[in-house]
Formats: sequence, C-alpha cells, structure tokens
Amino acid sequence: MHCLPKPDMSFSPLQLCGCGSVAQMELSGFAKAQFLSVNIAFGFAVTAGSYVSAGVSGAHLNPAVSLAMCILWKISWRQLLVYCLAQFIGAFAGAGLVYLLYFDALRAYGGGNWTVYGPQATAGIFASYPSEHLGAINGLSDQVIATATLIICILAIIDNGNNPIPQNLQPLLVGIVVLLVGLSMGFNCGYPINPARDLAPRIFTALAGWGLEVFRAGGHWWWVPVVGPMIGAFFGTAFYEIFIGIHIPQGQREENDGGEEHQPAEDEAAELPEKEELIETEEELIETTA
Repeated sequence: MHCLPKPDMSFSPLQLCGCGSVAQMELSGFAKAQFLSVNIAFGFAVTAGSYVSAGVSGAHLNPAVSLAMCILWKISWRQLLVYCLAQFIGAFAGAGLVYLLYFDALRAYGGGNWTVYGPQATAGIFASYPSEHLGAINGLSDQVIATATLIICILAIIDNGNNPIPQNLQPLLVGIVVLLVGLSMGFNCGYPINPARDLAPRIFTALAGWGLEVFRAGGHWWWVPVVGPMIGAFFGTAFYEIFIGIHIPQGQREENDGGEEHQPAEDEAAELPEKEELIETEEELIETTA
C-alpha cells in the first residue's frame, strides 16, 4: 500500500499558500502584497507542508530533494518515481485550488482573457517565467546553483552527525532556507527550484485556458526549471558528502541517532527481563543480610 502513488496533499498547502501569495500580489497591483511577502509565504508554506507530511513521507515536497535522498540511498529508485508522481499530483491539485480561490479576480484582472505575457498577464502566478534579460544557459545555471544551495542546507539540517537539530525544528529551518534562497536568488526567474511546483501548475494553466503558450513562452523556457533543479540536486548532494559528510565519523552519526532518548521500544522490552532479574537478585541479597 505504501508504494501506491497517492497525491501528496502536503504539497497542496505549499502550492496554495505560495502561489496564492503571488496571486494576491499580482491581482492587487502590489497593493496587498510585495515580493518580500511572497518569499515569506513560500518559506512558511514549505514549513507547513513539511509538518503535515513529515511522519508519512519524510516531507520531501520536491523531486530534487527526493533525488538527493535517492543518491544517498535513503530511498530506492522505485520510491523516487512514486514520490515524484505524488508531488506532481499534489502540485497540480494545489494549482487548481489557487485558480478556484481567485477565479473572479483572475477574470477581472485579465478582462476575461488568460494571458502569459503583457501588462495583464496572469500565467506567472502559477509557474515561473524568465525576466527579459535572462537566457536559457544563465537560467539553467541559476536553477542549478539555487537548488544546490537548498540541498546542501537541507542535508546539513537533517544530518544528525553534523550539529544535530531536533526533528520538530527541522521543518522551520528548511522554510527559513527557502526564504533565504528567495531573498537572494529570486530576481532572474522567481527561484522555482522545484520541478513539481513549476511543471504541474504549468500543465494546469495550459488546460485551464492559457493554452500551449505557457510552454512556448520565454524561448520554450518550461524545461529549465525542470532539468536545472535535478542537476542542482546532484551537485548539491555531491558537494555536501565530499566536503562535509564523509568527514563526520560514522560513530558520531550513530551515537546521535541511537541515544537513550530515541531508544526503540523493542530494545527497551528486551531489557526488561534483565532488569527484573537484577531487582530479584538485590531483594535476595537484602533478605540474606537481614
């Protein structure tokens, strides 16, 4: 049952709150929101989505993160495909929620037209499009660098051998990392850094009225935020393991993973007979002494 590709509903809050903040900014003419508030919204949306799904799927929320986990043998290649499919379905559903929530505003803003470029363009609410100055090569390097940065920071946060962080705080810190990436690397194309978050809503807009122009726009830009993050995930994982991971003693990781605080219940149960024997021995000694 765990191998079935169920929609990742934790992605819906991410898509709803993240893209919803973009919709609020664009449709209000920047009166109700600014670029900073969009960055904050995406950061907290990642945190919320992570808290929702951490106990079920590990809260990857991103095919690039799932690829990093696969490279590190934390999930199998088969699980990688299932995770990515679930993330795409969840992102598609989240885009639908944004569309439903802001339908009247979208129609009023665009005068009943669904446009990709121009003063009343609304396609950028759902997916990324490059700035006028940005070419495909620079856009690809943008996504590789930004995603590699994200992956390096995530691996550092979840690595119990490297300044261990309580699990209940990890989603908050990952959200702060996303906020940091947005504040420093969002100018070129809005830091998609997530193939599911970009491609699935793009497909949704193509079906919902914006048409195939969403794929032709920006010199067929659509593939850049799909391929770039996956390449960035590989380089980010390699960088962390080569320069950080392999230098952390394995015993240190195991010690932090297997301390008394996280002792498995079955191990505690196995120790009970030994403790009972020890108590009985002590009682016998007390009786003998008396």
